[in-house]
Amino acid sequence: MARRYRCSRASAYHSRLILLPEPRVTRRNPMHPTGRLFAVVAFIEALTWAGLLIGMWLKYGPYANLALVKVFGPLHGVAFMVYVAVTLFAAIRLRWPWWASALALLAAIPPLVTLPLEWWFRRRGLLELRSPR
Repeated sequence: MARRYRCSRASAYHSRLILLPEPRVTRRNPMHPTGRLFAVVAFIEALTWAGLLIGMWLKYGPYANLALVKVFGPLHGVAFMVYVAVTLFAAIRLRWPWWASALALLAAIPPLVTLPLEWWFRRRGLLELRSPR
């Protein structure tokens, strides 16, 4: 739908209507609180994965230091279990399709995949409030 504007001059040439296109406004629904929780837990899970990977590099690398593995190992274990629980909760609460639920669960296994998955879910609108049908 185009908006109509009249030219400001009174001449016959300028008094015709000029059709301008409507500006594109993309309105996104606000993020659902469960979607926000999923995003935060996905970030924490990726952060603990990164800490564990750095700790493993230090353990088996040139320094032979176990400190980070002892810290990030249990933290990542807890973060992984919380991520799985929040993913199942979000899948039910936000009514994800089966493929989205399966992808979210599988994303916790390889390192640092939960972040791109959360960004993709956000772009697809899977973490937003939906109008009831």
